[in-house]
Amino acid sequence: MNVLDIIAKKRDGKELNREEIEYFIKEYVNGNITDYQAAALVMAIYINGMSEQETTDLTMSMAYSGDVLDLSSLGEVIDKHSTGGVGDKITLILMPVIASFGIPVAKMSGRGLGFTGGTTDKLESIPGYNTSISVDEFLNNVKNSGISLVGQTMNLAPADKKLYALRDTISCTDSIPLIASSIMSKKIAAGANKIVIDVTCGSGAFMKSREDAEKLSNIMMRIGELANRKTVCIITDMNQPVGYAVGNTLEVIEAINVLKGKLMPNDVKEIIEELGANMLLLANKTNSIEDGRKMISENIKNGKAYQKLIELVHNQGGDVSYIENTDMFEKAKYIIPIKATKNGVIKKLDAYTVGKLSCYLGAGRAKKEDKIDQSVGFVFNKKVGDNVENGEILGYIHANDEQKAKFVLEQEIFVVE
Repeated sequence: MNVLDIIAKKRDGKELNREEIEYFIKEYVNGNITDYQAAALVMAIYINGMSEQETTDLTMSMAYSGDVLDLSSLGEVIDKHSTGGVGDKITLILMPVIASFGIPVAKMSGRGLGFTGGTTDKLESIPGYNTSISVDEFLNNVKNSGISLVGQTMNLAPADKKLYALRDTISCTDSIPLIASSIMSKKIAAGANKIVIDVTCGSGAFMKSREDAEKLSNIMMRIGELANRKTVCIITDMNQPVGYAVGNTLEVIEAINVLKGKLMPNDVKEIIEELGANMLLLANKTNSIEDGRKMISENIKNGKAYQKLIELVHNQGGDVSYIENTDMFEKAKYIIPIKATKNGVIKKLDAYTVGKLSCYLGAGRAKKEDKIDQSVGFVFNKKVGDNVENGEILGYIHANDEQKAKFVLEQEIFVVE
């Protein structure tokens, strides 16, 4: 088999068979296929697309290109994944809720790149929390407490890591088959039996339109079916940030307050209840989405979900006193109010703009090696549809660089009409 023949075949719009895809993935990971040859094939896929079978074969080849986690000792594990967004702290809230029902939560999460914050970065803003524990420790934590959230410490889907980085350098990130295979390969390698995926849609997401979000959802569910992994996709709005906080420590504080019952933004409530109810349904803990929603809400109100968060942080070396008293978290040097300049209604709080500005402040990464500033970001008081008065505080900029804070303050973050 020859990589040049595979490139030419895809260039001409023909369908690759499983052997050709497996050959490409294996040889690329082993270093026998160059980046420029891989780039040529990725570009051909981007232009000509892939069939369902091709996408599934690519997914499975990437999933088994490295380690595959065996979670069979834990019983039936239901994983949750988000396609990313601004202020997306849903994992931090939802996974302790799910664990509070006795459903094993064994989740590996990635770091953020660009303005879509990574769960691992957020967890590491809790002093002492270790996201790099061994696989044995990871499994033992789940067996003993029902929950463990870690970074991707194993050699999971190394082909995806290489292709993901390559796609970014040749403007091929927004290909639905490539996005679908990237997400599903990581989920399969991480050992999930059943998967619920939050497909974000809007200005702050990969999928800008509802139509594209539905296409991505359909292909991931089809991959799941062909790979014998029950997969459910829920499309959620990402035109404005999720909740009120954007930034690592700031989102952790918001997540803690939600689990304490102190705060529940409407959009956060909708997302965690919808995703959570589907997870309960897959785990045979409920017979209906409506009952599942009530169960999710109840386990937040009665404190069971918060208790799971405490256990999670304690088991992974985190200082629980920060969870009990969020005032202990380190604050940014400059906390500057954003004020309304007229009376009216908030028509827009653009997730893309907020995400880019939070990244500029240091809350995100432009490159994988960039260092995150845990304390910076935004905390909003208002959302789209809210009435405001001239001079009213709409939110706060949290910054450690005064010049950057001044620049952000000059930008149009809210549109009031």
